[in-house]
Amino acid sequence: MPPSRTLLVPALALLVPALALLVAVLACASLAVGPAPIGAVAAVKALVSDQGSASIVVREIRLPRTVLALLVGWIFGLTGAGLQGLLRNPLADTAVFGAPQAAALGAVIVLYFGLAGALSWALPLAAIAGALVSIALVVAAAGRGATVVVLVLAGLAVGSLAGAGTSLAISLSPNPFAVTEIVFWLLGSFEDRSSVHVLLAAPFVLAASLAILAAGPGLRALSLGEDTARSLGIDVGRLRLLVVGGAAVGTGASVAVAGSIGFVGLVAPHLVRPFAGYDPARTLVPSGLAGAALLLAADCAVRLIPSAVEVKIGVLTAILGVPFFLWVIARRKAELAETPA
Repeated sequence: MPPSRTLLVPALALLVPALALLVAVLACASLAVGPAPIGAVAAVKALVSDQGSASIVVREIRLPRTVLALLVGWIFGLTGAGLQGLLRNPLADTAVFGAPQAAALGAVIVLYFGLAGALSWALPLAAIAGALVSIALVVAAAGRGATVVVLVLAGLAVGSLAGAGTSLAISLSPNPFAVTEIVFWLLGSFEDRSSVHVLLAAPFVLAASLAILAAGPGLRALSLGEDTARSLGIDVGRLRLLVVGGAAVGTGASVAVAGSIGFVGLVAPHLVRPFAGYDPARTLVPSGLAGAALLLAADCAVRLIPSAVEVKIGVLTAILGVPFFLWVIARRKAELAETPA
C-alpha cells in the first residue's frame, strides 16, 4: 500500500537533505580513493590549500572524475524520473528511445574519423545529435499519440540500428588501436577524465536539468491523464518537448564524456519513491541526487576492486542494475500489467 500523504511530506523534507549529505560524503570519498593513499581529511585539505603532490593528485586527477560522476549520475536519475512520469511507466528510461545507443554511435563516428582530439566539441555535439535523431525517428515511426508499447518497440528498433552502426564502425576501423579506444570507451568509465571533459558536459547537463525541472508541475497534472492535464491548462506537446529534449541533451552529453553507463536512470527513481511517493514532480530532485550517489559509489567501488586494470563502471552498473531491474519487475508485475499501454 502506498504511504499516506501525511507521512510523505515530512519524509520528503528529510529525504533531499539526507541525499545531499550522502552525495557530499561520497564525493569526499571519491577524492580520497585511488592508487595514491590519501585520507579523506587530507584530500579535502589538498583540494582547498596547497599540499604539494597531494594537491596535484586531488585537483588534476580525482576532482574532474568526481565532478563528472556527480553530473552524469544526477542527469541520469533526473531524466529517468522525468521519462517515467511522462510515459507513466515505471520501467521507462532513455533506452526506450534508443538514445544511449544512438548517442554512442554519434560519438563513435567522431572517434572513428579521429576528430575527438582536434575538435573536442565534436564528441558531445555528435552524441547529442545522435540522441536527438533517435528520438525523432522513434516519434516519426510511432506517430503522435503512440502507446507505450509502440514507443518501446520503435525505440528497440532504433537502438538496434544504432548498435549495428557501432559494430560496423568497429569492424571497419582502420587500425587495432582505434578499435581498442572505441571498445573501452563504450564500456563506460571516468578514468583519465580531465577538467576539459567537465567543461564539455556541464553546460548541456545544466540546460537539460532546467528543462526537465521546469516540466515538474506539468508531469504532476499529466499523472491524472492527458485530458485532465489539458483541462488544467497544461500544454502537453510543450511538456513532451521539455522532457524528451532534455533527456536527449543530457544523455548525449553524458555518453560523450563517460561512454555507455546503464540502469542508473531506471534504478534511481525506484529507490526514492517509497519516501517521495508517486507524484512525478516530487521524485525529480531526489532521483537526481540518488543517481549522483549511485554513480559516485560505483566509481569508488571500481577503484577498490583488486584487478590488473580498473573495472569499467558501465560493466559494474550493468551487473548490479540487471538483477535490480528483474526484482522490480517481479515485485511489481501486477501493477505493471495494469499500466495503460
